[in-house]
Order: sequence, then C-alpha cells, then structure tokens
Amino acid sequence: MSDQFLTIVKPSEGLYKEKGSKFIAYAYPVHDEDEVKDYLEFLKKEHHNARHYCYAFSIGHPQAYYRANDDGEPNHSAGDPILRQIQSQQLTNVLIVVVRYFGGTKLGVSGLVNAYKTAAAEALRNTISVEKYLKEIVLFSYNYDQTNEVMKLISDFEVEIISQEFQADCQMEVKIRKSKHQSFIEGLHQLNLRIITTS
Repeated sequence: MSDQFLTIVKPSEGLYKEKGSKFIAYAYPVHDEDEVKDYLEFLKKEHHNARHYCYAFSIGHPQAYYRANDDGEPNHSAGDPILRQIQSQQLTNVLIVVVRYFGGTKLGVSGLVNAYKTAAAEALRNTISVEKYLKEIVLFSYNYDQTNEVMKLISDFEVEIISQEFQADCQMEVKIRKSKHQSFIEGLHQLNLRIITTS
C-alpha cells in the first residue's frame, strides 16, 4: 500500500465566463469536512449575491472520501464535473468551490458541465501540486548518553522531530513515513529505547 499522495499546497482561483454568467472557482487544501464547511460559509458571505455555490472535495488516502454538490443546478451538471477534475489529476485533500453569478441566459446541461469543468480546471492550473506522505507519530524516551545514536537513527530514517526534551531521561516525539514506520520501531528496539506511544 502506497503512503504517497498528491495534494495542493495553497489556495488558488480560476474564472470562466459564458453568456453573461461568471463561474469563479476556488481550490483549497483541506483535511476534514469542518474545513470544507468553513470555506463554504466564507465564500457565501464573500459572494452573497451569487446564484450557486457548487463544490466537490476528496479527502483521505488511500481510500478517499469524496462528495459532489450541485447546489440547485441540474443533477450531475456541476458537482460531478468539478470532482472529475480533482480525480483526473489524482489529487486528494482538495476542495473546489465554483461560485456562479447567473447572466440571464440558460446554458443547458452540457453548457453547465463545460463551464464548471473549465472553471475547476483553471483553478487547479493556477496552483502547485505536491507529493506528500502518510505519517505515523512515535513518542519514545532514551538516556541522555544515547543522544548520538538516536540522532543517527533520526537522520537515517529522515524523521521529522515534533518535540524533544533533554533531561536525564530524554523524550522525543517524531513523525515518520508510514512505509518506514515498522523499520524505525525495530531500530528503536535495537537501541533498547522505550516506546511510549505510536499511532
């Protein structure tokens, strides 16, 4: 199972215009549905005169949880095209909201599909996607005189240090790639270190 996934690093925008209607797309990095709700509330306040706030998101890896919402547009004409843009780039932990200002002329279902798809694609074109990794947290303790051995292990496994305490009985909390987790734990055992928690 891969611990590697693609996501975006910062918010971005895209714009598509058709027959007077404006479709403004916003892409955000997100980690849970609370963030999704916060961004939706924010955009509804920012664009309180808009007609629709259609969106899609994908969260999690390797099993992504996703949702698409047409917000009053014809079924599958808005949320699904947005979601397909996220999935076509194999992204996760991403929300795209497309805010529509109605221009007075109906576009038909195929016109809407194209508009929402194009706006979402534009927002993704204007951001940067990066590879990230699923990580596990490990908290362990060691004697101060083992510091050099511990730091060598940290370096060998490219571990991210979250916090550390240097006392007679030292503690360190770290993040490690999921694929390296078991080997790292074995390395700690070989040094006879005490693992307090791991997740």
